[in-house]
Amino acid sequence: MIPLHGCASDRPAGSNDGRADIPSGEVDLTTFLDDYGRRFGELSRVASEADWALNTRIRPGDTTLASRSERARLELARFVGDAATVRRVRAALGRSDIGDLERRQLEAMLRLAAPYPATIPHVVARRVALENRQIQTLFGFEFRLAGEPVSTSQLDRILRTSRDERLRRAAWEASKEVGVALRSGVLPLRDLRNRTVRELGFEDFADFKVRGYGLDRAELLDLTDRLIDDAWPLYRELHTWARHELAARYDAPVPEYLPAHWLPDRWGSDWSPLIESRRARLDDALADREPGWLVREAEAFYRSLGFERLPGSFWTRSSLYPLPPGAGYSKNDHASAWHIDLERDVRALMSVEADARWYETTHHELGHIYYYLAYGRSEVPVVLRAGANRALHEAIGSLLGMAALQDRFLAGRGLLPASGRPAPDVESLLREALRFVVFVPWSAGVMTRYEDELYRGEVGPHDMNARWWELVRRYQGIVPPAPRDETAADAATKTHLTNDPAEYYDYAIAHAILFQLHGRIASEILAQDPHDTDYYGSRAVGDFLRPMLAAGATRPWQRLIEEATGSPLDGDAMAAYFAPLLTWLQAENRGRRHTLPPRPGG
Repeated sequence: MIPLHGCASDRPAGSNDGRADIPSGEVDLTTFLDDYGRRFGELSRVASEADWALNTRIRPGDTTLASRSERARLELARFVGDAATVRRVRAALGRSDIGDLERRQLEAMLRLAAPYPATIPHVVARRVALENRQIQTLFGFEFRLAGEPVSTSQLDRILRTSRDERLRRAAWEASKEVGVALRSGVLPLRDLRNRTVRELGFEDFADFKVRGYGLDRAELLDLTDRLIDDAWPLYRELHTWARHELAARYDAPVPEYLPAHWLPDRWGSDWSPLIESRRARLDDALADREPGWLVREAEAFYRSLGFERLPGSFWTRSSLYPLPPGAGYSKNDHASAWHIDLERDVRALMSVEADARWYETTHHELGHIYYYLAYGRSEVPVVLRAGANRALHEAIGSLLGMAALQDRFLAGRGLLPASGRPAPDVESLLREALRFVVFVPWSAGVMTRYEDELYRGEVGPHDMNARWWELVRRYQGIVPPAPRDETAADAATKTHLTNDPAEYYDYAIAHAILFQLHGRIASEILAQDPHDTDYYGSRAVGDFLRPMLAAGATRPWQRLIEEATGSPLDGDAMAAYFAPLLTWLQAENRGRRHTLPPRPGG
């Protein structure tokens, strides 16, 4: 779904302008769709501009931009949720003479309407207002460590690099304080989201998001469970290896479960910084570069594949670098790509620094940008200017981000010397597994199950935090450094619970797609070992990707993936890629006790 960002009008919800001049009488379906797309594009552009401002200039206590965004989202909400338009869409969907492209547009219009039904405008207004307040709290929160203000980047750096266990614990606990501030809004916002989508017949907000995949809730949960099952044998070995590795690092007894503050990110979702030598070498290679070089280098990679030069407006309108000291405002610190006008106005919101993490992130975010540019054209109807599904958008960014970190690629760019080791190299495989495999139980398990239970109404005020940690222990084998009580809301510290809700499984599905695409590219296009590839300069790789991107949401995602990879979506390609590492880990862990069961929750 296209994010609903801002615009501004004080006209009442029942005004005719809410239908954006689409006539109420009999109108040709093509004209109806064209008029809807034109007006939706206009409102979406203005809305996105307002939301961009809200995310890039956050001033505590200043509600000007939040109010502008709120009015804008309500204007767009009145349009997409207009009752007469919804009736017209439903009637058109009942016709037998409409084509597939028309049907896909109509279905997309219903999904756009679901969170914003005009039949309950006061509920929609309350939901938009509360979402904006939660976003402001989330991104305007002042984190403190030892009594001093500290950025999330500084907290993250401590967790990635510090060997001081007490400092690590203090940083981890400081990172959870924002959840306390957000807690009071979590359940009310859940209820408002559920109320709006039920107006159009969905069970709840999680069910509404799943339907965007053409699946029902049971099918989606079955898919995510299968992805976890495919990753679990390797995850279980990685968990045992990490327990012993980190116990030695901190001179502590080997724990049954991993203490959260021992791990190198706030949620235990990426353990790759544990392989310090590899990351440190790349950090050193990038140390004398300025941040802008990383973004230009990422653009050069895409251009080497045959993609176009980024529009000039990308460079002038994006927010690419950390704010200077004394800026007087803050910004959303979560890297993201934006398609402002659904055409050529593309932007990135980042805080790029010259290190390995941002090197990968710039390549990832530009994957989204180039996907936007591929489908942001007149041949694709406006409401279908989106990924074939949300996961494919993430898969493209992650695919090119992973490719940019493979040893042969980095050697070709002059950033690291050629390893001289035959592929697959255990150190490189371990680093990749600590990022990609470790992520699957977190995304497909913890986040997916928690949000599913949250929107079902199975999570309440008395177990909001307890249930979170039950799922973290079950799927990740991680525990907090000390018991966490119900004054906290540690789930809410994850950005996506607030401003990208009930779709975190996108990332797990994206990883499965990534490895299927990478396997095809390595074996059939580049004729290289999949563990050691160099995509740079391959127009054939660009030619393989471009038609998939250009289709937008005009074709079923299952068909696109099967045509591109030769098989339906599953976790087999990821498991095959890491098979040599599984053998190595089993030998390393011989004689060690596994504390995770053979199957998650078993």
